[in-house]
Amino acid sequence: MDRFFLYVAASLSLVMVLPMYRVLKGPTVFDRLMGVNAVGSKTVVLLLLVGLLYKRLDMFVDISLAYALLNFIAVVAASRFFYKRRRL
Repeated sequence: MDRFFLYVAASLSLVMVLPMYRVLKGPTVFDRLMGVNAVGSKTVVLLLLVGLLYKRLDMFVDISLAYALLNFIAVVAASRFFYKRRRL
C-alpha cells in the first residue's frame, strides 16, 4: 500500500507542473493567482499523502489544514489587492 501512495504522490507532483506553467506564463495576474491556488490545493493533498506514507496522518492533517487556510487567505488578499489596483 505504501508503494501505491508513493506512485500517487509522484503522479500528483507531475500534475502540479501544469498549473505552474500558468503561474509563470499567465497572460493576466488573475490567471497567475488561479495557478498559485491550484498548486496550493495540490500541495495540501500531497501533504496528506506524505502523512499516510509516514503513518502520522494526525500530524499532517493539522499541517495541511494550516497550509490550506494560509493559501486561501493569501490568494484572496492578493486578488483583492490587484482588483482594487486595477480599478485606479
